[in-house]
Amino acid sequence: MTRTDDHKTDDTGPSGYAAARLHLLNEGARSGPPRRTALAGLTDDWLTGLFTAAAPTAKGVSLVAVGGYGRGELSPRSDLDLLLLHDGSDPAAVAALADRLWYPVWDLGISLDHSVRTPAEARKTAGEDLKVQLGLLDARHLAGDLGLTAGLRTAILADWRNQAPRRLPELQELCAERAERHGELRFLLEPDLKEARGGLRDATALRAVAASWLADAPREGLDDARRRLLDARDALHLVTGRATDRLALQEQDQVAAELGLLDADTLLRQVYEAARVISYAGDVTWREVNRVLRARAVRPRLRQLARERSDFLRRAVAGDGRALGGGKPVAERSPLAEGVVEQDGEAVLARTARPERDPVLPLRAAAAAAQAALPLSPHAVRRMAATTRPLPTPWPAEAREQLITLLGSGRPTVDVWEALEAEGLISRLLPDWERVRCRPQRNAVHLWTVDRHLIETAVRASALTRRVSRPDLLLVAALLHDIGKGWPGDHSVAGEIIAKDVAARLGFDRADVGVLATLVRHHLLLVETATRRDLDDPATVRAVADAVGSESTLELLHALTEADALATGPAAWSTWRGSLVTDLVRRVLAVLAGEHPGTEPEPAAPTAEQERLAIEAHRTGGPVLALRAQAEPGPPEESAETGEPLGVELVIAVPDQPGVLPALAGVLALHRLTVRTGGLRTLRLPDDVDDDGSVLLLDWRVAAEYGSLPQSSRLRADLVRALDGSLDITHRLAERDAAYPRRRGRAAPPPRVTVAPAASRHATVIEVRAQDAPGLLFRIGTALEKAAVRVRSMHASTLGANAVDAFYVTSGTGAPLPPEDATATARLLEEALRA
Repeated sequence: MTRTDDHKTDDTGPSGYAAARLHLLNEGARSGPPRRTALAGLTDDWLTGLFTAAAPTAKGVSLVAVGGYGRGELSPRSDLDLLLLHDGSDPAAVAALADRLWYPVWDLGISLDHSVRTPAEARKTAGEDLKVQLGLLDARHLAGDLGLTAGLRTAILADWRNQAPRRLPELQELCAERAERHGELRFLLEPDLKEARGGLRDATALRAVAASWLADAPREGLDDARRRLLDARDALHLVTGRATDRLALQEQDQVAAELGLLDADTLLRQVYEAARVISYAGDVTWREVNRVLRARAVRPRLRQLARERSDFLRRAVAGDGRALGGGKPVAERSPLAEGVVEQDGEAVLARTARPERDPVLPLRAAAAAAQAALPLSPHAVRRMAATTRPLPTPWPAEAREQLITLLGSGRPTVDVWEALEAEGLISRLLPDWERVRCRPQRNAVHLWTVDRHLIETAVRASALTRRVSRPDLLLVAALLHDIGKGWPGDHSVAGEIIAKDVAARLGFDRADVGVLATLVRHHLLLVETATRRDLDDPATVRAVADAVGSESTLELLHALTEADALATGPAAWSTWRGSLVTDLVRRVLAVLAGEHPGTEPEPAAPTAEQERLAIEAHRTGGPVLALRAQAEPGPPEESAETGEPLGVELVIAVPDQPGVLPALAGVLALHRLTVRTGGLRTLRLPDDVDDDGSVLLLDWRVAAEYGSLPQSSRLRADLVRALDGSLDITHRLAERDAAYPRRRGRAAPPPRVTVAPAASRHATVIEVRAQDAPGLLFRIGTALEKAAVRVRSMHASTLGANAVDAFYVTSGTGAPLPPEDATATARLLEEALRA
């Protein structure tokens, strides 16, 4: 490396180098990579001059730059990492040479990390000390015996690649320990640009992984992210005059000015964005490293299994003249959702997936990955980002449901969300996200940037979904409650406007849009009122009641308040704060109690088709069903292109008899049909029908988990068998579950079963809130049958991954259950769902 002509000097002494170095650092025309390269070149020339003057004819000795200096990346106050390499033939001469090299550096006050070793010693030390080996991977010749340096570089790289299966896990552990000590760069108000997770050390580790040839980091944006962190460190060195990597609060404005940025917030946001890129690249890279190492570990066993399989096949086809080889084992792929499968511990796109024709696929893939607690393949995300068309406005219902499922998946949501964000998919889905992305929060109470805080709030809210009747609104409110940050004025006021727009774009109806806007506008209302106002003052409670408007909205706001505080940090929530908020909610509920008395919904009059099916079921004595496609409303060209209905309406009429609910639910589960909404009611037959009997009418909306919908004739045949007992649904579902490996998935909140007080004069209302899963309604129906209660009507809905169902049940005589029997039934049902 050669410095530029304007910095040439014939003086190899400290004063000449110092003057040229000072001139370079004070020169405003150059910064960033050009200045670092020029500083490294200037230092190269000076050290080469020192070496040549001290040992003009030296053989068997060379001066080598290692570490950051070896990469040619010198910041204003960087250490000089140097190795004096020799062949061991004249130790005394080497020691004298070292003194003539090291002392001039010390005289200038430059930090020096130096060593004197033979190639064998260097390799031995590298084998014992991982940090030494990492530094030597960037070894660069400065002066002396070029062959000696080249030989060491070749040997070090060979050692690194040969030892990679052992050294890479050690490097990963080193990175994890450093992250534990220094935290996550992209969330710290005073981050360490080098040591924190996502910092320069991690970027160097990714270079080392690439040098091992086992795996490589995603390249998109990585070099630019590293450059931004180096630029920030350069400016920090110039502003402080010290070799520091910690971006302290009091220096951030000066560093921002040195970089030509608007303010300290702009600086932090740029640093956070760079750290996010490096952190994500690290996650992907280490996952790939571990996959490769696992594959290497099991390969001998796979070869043996392949040989055994080959021998078996040869024996099976003996005499046909063909030799069958074991072949390469095919990676197992198991379905997760339509167009999404699991392979090698990742959620990947199915071979039949067509992202260019399926705009919901990114959300469906993300939701499936998060529900299964699997990482989303970066290759799949990149492909979807490149080919998927934008969603129509408003979103189709499936897209909204998949977003809610993703948000309700708990801790796995974080990694999946970041995978989408790494390829820009989040900002494409939610353009307003761009303003909060990587936005710092200058508040010691907050642990996270605004965007991560919103996701953390959704994670916390996912554990509270059993407390609310509309978990979908809770999760979306959690995502949007701080969306107004980054806009002028009160972020709650700005957020209310944005939330209305986003909610309408997501396809919520006008009433739900209003609820979400209220939640965002008043997300601080409960905690601020509970901790700052006199709760014994009726005006205080009335003001909250007026702002909230309804019991259901208050229920949501209570859960959102807790999730928001828990996601902020440990200082934002306590038992004391929680008790104050609960007390306020209790008082507000008392004010609202008379405004919304719970009553059983009035059943709608049957349609002509429903009445026809009921009469036919009564006359035939068996079930009659109809499947009717329900295409998602939208522009005609959208429906014409996709040609796929969102789901189907399944209408079934069956003579009133025990066991209908578990039978139908079990049949749908066997056919892998997901129930999105479901209603069950008793329909009295028309007066002109001879018999005064009744028919059960079930009007459900269902969709296939993946693949195509079954034929209605097959559904009816299986339902007939389920009702007469010839189809053992429990056994069939158990067989199917046993055929598929259990996925760990996420730890969902436990189910909650309650008795709604005074909800109906004619029946006991039992409410179930649980994680949606294949066969859930079958298990509920079976438990209710065992409890010897009759289901008079049912209102079931699936909101994301949450099932929210209400069952109106009676005793055998048709009367509401006595309170003790209702409580026992609810407890029995909850125990059955927990089992």
